Amino acid sequence: VQLQASGGGLVQAGGSLKLSCAASGRTFSRWVMGWFRQAPGKERVFVATIWRSGTTYYSDSVKGRFTISRDAAKNTVYLQMDSLKPEDTALYYCAADSDLIFSTRYQVSSYDYWGQGTQVTVSS
Repeated sequence: VQLQASGGGLVQAGGSLKLSCAASGRTFSRWVMGWFRQAPGKERVFVATIWRSGTTYYSDSVKGRFTISRDAAKNTVYLQMDSLKPEDTALYYCAADSDLIFSTRYQVSSYDYWGQGTQVTVSS
């Protein structure tokens, strides 16, 4: 599968952005989709994931501010980011896996496929 992330940009604190990740392939509904982010000089970390059933999980740092969703008809997963903070500044990556183990959904190594990343910069 190939993933193409888009939608990043520069926004002021308190603003919103919506990221998109378009996936190739006809079995999109079978994939667990996730978003991760990597700030300069830091490790890539979990942001959110959406299961095949539509169940969602979030990191504590974004819970209540970010919303992950998927559109099977468009083979696309979204990350709606509201109330953005300067600490949300990072390169955001989408990821996919077809046989993700539930307990490992937060781990970078659990996802087999990655998009190229889209930059989100939040100014104070």
